[in-house]
Amino acid sequence: MKKKHFWVIGILSVVLFLLVPTFHLLKTKLGENDQEEAIKQGYTNDASELNLTKVDTIIQVPTGKQAIESQLKSVLKYAKENKLKISIAGAKHSMGGHTIYPDGIVLNMLPYKHMELDAANNILTIGSGAKWEDAIKYLDKYGKSIAVMQAFSSFSIGGSISVNGHGWQKDLPPISSSVVSFTLMKENGAIVNCSRTENQELFKLAIGGYGLFGVILDVKLKVVDNLPLQFKYLRLSTKNYVSYYKKYISGNPDVNLVFGRLKISDKEFLEEATLNFFVKTDAPIPPLPNQKSTETQRLVFRGSVNSEYGKRLRLDLETGMNKVSRNTIYSRNDLLNDDVSLIENKDNSSTDLLQEYFIPERNFNQFIEGMKPILKESKIDLLNITIRGVHQDKDSYLNYARENVFGFVLLFNQKKTEEQEQEMKKLTNQLVTVALKNNGTFYLPYRLHIDRAKMRKSYLQADSFFQLKRKYDPGELFNNKFYEHYK
Repeated sequence: MKKKHFWVIGILSVVLFLLVPTFHLLKTKLGENDQEEAIKQGYTNDASELNLTKVDTIIQVPTGKQAIESQLKSVLKYAKENKLKISIAGAKHSMGGHTIYPDGIVLNMLPYKHMELDAANNILTIGSGAKWEDAIKYLDKYGKSIAVMQAFSSFSIGGSISVNGHGWQKDLPPISSSVVSFTLMKENGAIVNCSRTENQELFKLAIGGYGLFGVILDVKLKVVDNLPLQFKYLRLSTKNYVSYYKKYISGNPDVNLVFGRLKISDKEFLEEATLNFFVKTDAPIPPLPNQKSTETQRLVFRGSVNSEYGKRLRLDLETGMNKVSRNTIYSRNDLLNDDVSLIENKDNSSTDLLQEYFIPERNFNQFIEGMKPILKESKIDLLNITIRGVHQDKDSYLNYARENVFGFVLLFNQKKTEEQEQEMKKLTNQLVTVALKNNGTFYLPYRLHIDRAKMRKSYLQADSFFQLKRKYDPGELFNNKFYEHYK
C-alpha cells in the first residue's frame, strides 16, 4: 500500500506541477483584451498610452528623398504662417509626449526608410524612419550587423538617435558612437550635413536632442560583421556583480553581447542576479529566422504582472531555459531582432512604463541598496530590472553617460488611474534622488515626473542646451511636451 500511495502521490505531484502553471498562463490569456484601443481621428498618443492629445495634423512623409525634402519645406512654411508647432514621430516609444505638441503638426517619419550599404567602408546609409528590424534584415543579406542598438528592434533609427539610446553590446558608448553623420533639415528649410567635423555643435545637440533642432533625414551608421554567438550565463550574488562582470565580460575579448537581470520576486529581492552573455565561436552562422514564435514567452512575462507566483514561475522557467540553452549558437542578427511584442501588454486598463538610471561602477551596490526599500514599499508593480554596461559618451550634448556606467533598466506596470499616476510620480522622484546621491543620472525619454530644478541636478548642461535650442530655432518651431516641461 505504501508503495502504491508513493506512486499516486508522485503522479499527482507531476500533474499539479504541470497544471498549476498552465492554469496560471491560461488565466492570464483569458484576462486580456485583444482589442487594441483605437485613437480618435485628430488625436495622437505614444507608447505610454497616457498622452492622448488633440493635434492639428498628422503628416505621413513620402518615401523618396526629393519628395520628402519638398514636402517638409512646404510644411515648415505652412506651420510658420499659421503659428503651429511641429513635433517629430517614429515608432513613438518615448513616453512623455516627446513626439507630441497640443494642436500642432506631427510628422510621421516611418515611410522614409531607404537603405544603401557601403560594404567597403562598413557604412549603412538609411532613412531616419526605418526601424532597426528593417536594417537588420537588409544587412543580414550582406553578412553585416548593427554596431550599437537597443534591446528591441521595433524602434526607428531617427527616434533612437534623438534619444541617444544605448545597447547591450559589450562595453560600448550609446548609439551616438556609431553615427558617422546625418543630414538635418533646420527650421528655415535648409538641409545641412552634421558630423564630428561638419556642423559639430548641431551634431552633438541633435543626438539626444529629442527632435528639437530639426528633422533628421539621412543617417550614416557604422556597421559590423554578423557573427555566430554562443550563449553563456552565470547566477551570482548581486554584491559580486561588478567583480564577475570585470572577470567574465570585460576580461573576455570574445564576449559580444551582454545583459544582467536582477531577481525581483519577494524571496531574496534584488539579492541575486544572472549575467547573460554571448561569445564569438567558429561555428557556422545560423540563418535569420523569418518569424519568431513569441506567444508563450509573452504570456509567461505577462503572467508576472501583480502576481508573486507569476514572478517566481517566470524566474524558474527562465532559469530552466538558460540551462537548456547554454552553449546554443545564434546569429548576432537573430539576437538583435527581437520585437516589443515579446512583452506586449494586452490589458487596456494598464500600461507598461520604463525608467532607466545610469550609475558609476563604484556606486553600483549602494544604488541597489538605496532603491531596494523604495521598490518594496511602492504600490507600483515592478516587472523587470536589467543591467547594461554603458561606456562614456563623448558625442552627445545632453549626456547621461559622462563616465563609464551601469544602466539599470526598470519596467513597471501601472494602472491608468490618477492614483497610480501619482504613485508613479512619487516613486520616480524617490529613485532619481537615490541616483543623484550615487553620482548617477536618469534617462529623459520617459514620463515627465521630475521637475526642472531636479532635472538640472542630473543634467548640469540643461540650461545651455535649451539656450542653444533657441539659437538654432529662435521661433521654437520644433516643439513637444518634453521641451515645454523642462525648458
